[in-house]
Amino acid sequence: MAAAETVGVLRMSTRTVESVGGLRRVGPTQRMLNIVLYIFMIVLGVLFVIPLLWMVGASLKEEGHVLSTPPTLFPLHPQWSNYGQVLALIPRFFYNSVKLAFINVVGVLAVSALAGFAFGRLRFPGRNVLFVILLATAMIPGVAYLIPQYIIFERIGWVDTQLPLWVPRVFTPVFATFLMRQYFVSLPQELEDAARVDGAGTFAVFWRILLPETKPALGAIAIFTFLDSWNDLLGPLIYINSRELQTLPVALAQFQNEYFSEITLLMAGATIAVLPVILVYLAAQRQFIRGITLTGINR
Repeated sequence: MAAAETVGVLRMSTRTVESVGGLRRVGPTQRMLNIVLYIFMIVLGVLFVIPLLWMVGASLKEEGHVLSTPPTLFPLHPQWSNYGQVLALIPRFFYNSVKLAFINVVGVLAVSALAGFAFGRLRFPGRNVLFVILLATAMIPGVAYLIPQYIIFERIGWVDTQLPLWVPRVFTPVFATFLMRQYFVSLPQELEDAARVDGAGTFAVFWRILLPETKPALGAIAIFTFLDSWNDLLGPLIYINSRELQTLPVALAQFQNEYFSEITLLMAGATIAVLPVILVYLAAQRQFIRGITLTGINR
């Protein structure tokens, strides 16, 4: 009997290997299509990278050499002093942007994780109706409630403070809640059942069992929230009047008006603004891709 089972297992293994080998066999037409696709993606990637490289190269050139002919991507003698001049002008703005991005990321992760767990794993009356209403609010464009929102913030004394730049974003994370809810729904029920058998309460199930499994979704939400906060130009322009409370995008816009003829300084400022975004994405790109991919799975 054992021998028969062994033979059966070997046959199944052989079929599996043959099927996998069959999947790896690619015909000449498909191989040609793959080559064309790879070439297209490489060309597209180069087209996207060239402006970024030109920006970095221009930020290191001397004034007047940016548009010289023949054109060069990077100078032989980099002018690092350009970055020193820019950093001397925007340290406070950079700090404000980092602080707001940190508050937004931490707050959105906390609120969306709790809300996603409630909508995805808890059972209470009206759960699906509330979730549909929450998603419906995402279809309202921001400009539709911009004036009423400003009036409310002005009457409660929030204008010329940084509260309007993080309170609405932290406590109304519709997209982040949707991602977390989808991820919690995709987790197997056996994890929760086993924890409850061991005596874990609702919060223990959330904190110790399910939340660690949602790291990909949390990484994706962190990147989205950071980009949204870091690139926010409209909010600071509307709600903040004091210069010491302004953020980096506003400072760069003002910097462009004041130093419009000094391209090297403008490119140095743009490079400083883009660098944190690139670093955050490179640090969390694996979690970002997994989070976006797996949140669409519903077991």
